[in-house]
Amino acid sequence: MTVRTPQTRQAPKPPDYVLLVFVGGLILLGLHVVYSATFALAITEYDSVVYFLVRQAIWAAVGAVLLLICLRINYHFWGALSPFFVILAAVMLVLVLVPALGVDQYGAQRWLRLGPLPPVQPSEFVKLGVILGLATWLSGPGDRAKHFKTGMLPVLAFILVFGFLIMKQPDMGTALVMVLIALTMYFLAGADLVALGSMVVAGFGAGMALIMAAGYRSERLQSYIDPWKDPSGLGFHIIQLLIALGSGGLFGLGVGASRQKFFYVPGAHTDGIFAIIGEELGFVGCLAVILLFAGVVYRGARIMQDAPDRFGSLLAAGIVSWIAFQALINIGGITRSIPLTGIPLPFISYGGSSLAATMAAIGILLNISRYRQTHAAAVRPVARHVPPSWMERV
Repeated sequence: MTVRTPQTRQAPKPPDYVLLVFVGGLILLGLHVVYSATFALAITEYDSVVYFLVRQAIWAAVGAVLLLICLRINYHFWGALSPFFVILAAVMLVLVLVPALGVDQYGAQRWLRLGPLPPVQPSEFVKLGVILGLATWLSGPGDRAKHFKTGMLPVLAFILVFGFLIMKQPDMGTALVMVLIALTMYFLAGADLVALGSMVVAGFGAGMALIMAAGYRSERLQSYIDPWKDPSGLGFHIIQLLIALGSGGLFGLGVGASRQKFFYVPGAHTDGIFAIIGEELGFVGCLAVILLFAGVVYRGARIMQDAPDRFGSLLAAGIVSWIAFQALINIGGITRSIPLTGIPLPFISYGGSSLAATMAAIGILLNISRYRQTHAAAVRPVARHVPPSWMERV
């Protein structure tokens, strides 16, 4: 599909294949580790060692189709439809809360039942909807981000509406990622720093209040501060994660040789999968994963910088910050650098909705890269399309 805009009349270039290689490496590693972390659970509960692997592979195929579709569609198309996607995102979050449609698992109602199809987690796709909405609004005429009514107020409305709906599930980890994405895009669009600072302070206070208001959240904070105070209770989860990481040493115990995955690490194939990587592949394997994510973020930042217009730059910034923050929060929680929040590691953790949504986002990012300017010519156009305050802060 070709959308005729002043910025994209030039013939499209080949997409950023280096970015695609980094993402492909993470997905292939994820398929391997999902199988390794689940074969015991799969044979116990489903009488098939490849049960989880097959499901993840199917979602990877769905994600590949979405990636290819988004790669082919000019990214301005999504901006034109962004109001529809924002409304759809809000509706999906509301439908999750309807008892007849929402699926309750482990005390949380985060999945939506769509007939005979496997349940999906709308909040994963909502992140992309929020990014599209904010990129479209903040890239509008004038310096919208600098003014209260056109900058801070709309961003705050996005955060409050979608944050409230996500917290009703409840899912504080996803809400945190969404808030960080919104604040990053607001900053890069040229936000007034006083307004941004006040939002950060208010958000931190609201986050602490939410943590203290729910017993299980405050318990997670206590287990982060001192997990060994209650090693068989509150601290069990984080201690088992640290044991898995430490057991791997420099080069790991070997492919498939993890012991902690045998019902010791809760969510070994989902939120805790980085610990299994550390146990089987060691520090070297963990470093390789971090470098792959660093490669994705670096290539994404280059695409953001070389985007032909402000909308493309902000859209790329939102997608890159989504992947970067989610990876940092997951790895930080596993390594006890920050409190555990329970969100998946992008491209690697078991979970079809997360994999499909992030692969679709990568497809959009690759499409933006097709209209990139040459490095020599990119500096002045980016400075022209992106507010001067953005360039001054980088």
